[in-house]
Amino acid sequence: MTVALDLAPASEAEVAEIIADRHARRAPLRIVGGGTRVENRARGEALSLSRLSGVVTYSPGEMTLIARPGTPLPEIKAMLEAEGQALAFEPPDLRGILSGNGTPSLGGMVAANASGPRRVLAGACRDHLLGVRFVDGRGRLLKNGGRVMKNVTGLDLSKLLAGSHGTLAALTEVVLKTLPLLPARTTLAFPGVTQATALRIFTAALSTPFEVSGAVHVGGTAYLRIEGLERQLAYRRDRLLALLAEHRPEVLDDAPWGAMRDVAHFADGGPLWRILCKPTDAPEICAGLRAMGGDSSLDWGGGLIWYRGPGNPRALAPHATLIRRDTATGPAFPPQSGAVARLQDGLRRAFDPAGILNPGLMDA
Repeated sequence: MTVALDLAPASEAEVAEIIADRHARRAPLRIVGGGTRVENRARGEALSLSRLSGVVTYSPGEMTLIARPGTPLPEIKAMLEAEGQALAFEPPDLRGILSGNGTPSLGGMVAANASGPRRVLAGACRDHLLGVRFVDGRGRLLKNGGRVMKNVTGLDLSKLLAGSHGTLAALTEVVLKTLPLLPARTTLAFPGVTQATALRIFTAALSTPFEVSGAVHVGGTAYLRIEGLERQLAYRRDRLLALLAEHRPEVLDDAPWGAMRDVAHFADGGPLWRILCKPTDAPEICAGLRAMGGDSSLDWGGGLIWYRGPGNPRALAPHATLIRRDTATGPAFPPQSGAVARLQDGLRRAFDPAGILNPGLMDA
């Protein structure tokens, strides 16, 4: 008998029942969060997780947060800040570049493994994910991980789900590690430098013990951010100034890190690509992107390139994701081949044997 339920479930049981029914009928589902991470062109009925919202437990003393996937990220941020804490990986808000009116959600953040400039110091979202509850493509409710790091044993499935964009399972609860807010920050700016020079600056700074928490090149200026206690900050700032004196750095008390994190410099239209690469390859890739007629910026010390412009950059860098289509065509996610493709297909068959979860997202 076919189950007829609202496709905006308010409980794990409803999520499981809907997916189990669609699995039996081989009917595809398009999992929807806040709609602020990537243009979702998957096939099927929309399964919205927005009503599956709210904080289950927040323990500031244990620095642990447990919440449901539809919980708005602005609410999480405000709650953590009130306790002097934060999500250390600094998730970006991409509403500006996607012209969306949705609200970033906790589940969407995890599903996209969304991580901002502080990734160079703190790691990515998946590195702070302690556990998950989820419904797989058969409609089975499963859990993995624990509430503290020492309890995370066995195969860490949460690392697989972070960045899978809902193609393996629908998240119903996530457990995240929180960290104290760093009380002070300062920025070293290097105006008028090329991307190749910026990479040399980043390499020198990130190889020191001075805990650089951001390394970005935007609009011809390279930026290095350091954060911490005031006395520590002054020492690290002065050491970096001496190390990089030949590049004539400027000290800024306030720099637009929020805007750089959210890629606001590319908010005004055109196809936009997110390219992952080895930092040492970034100057050559960016030179090729300029030849294609577009503009680019660097984040993660050169490990992340944002490109706005014509053409398909996958000929230069295979790990390029089309975040905003505009006039661009073709699959949004980079096609896989060889062993990686076989591994990806095997994981999908294990988690979702009927192929009903976000079908076409990775190749549409």
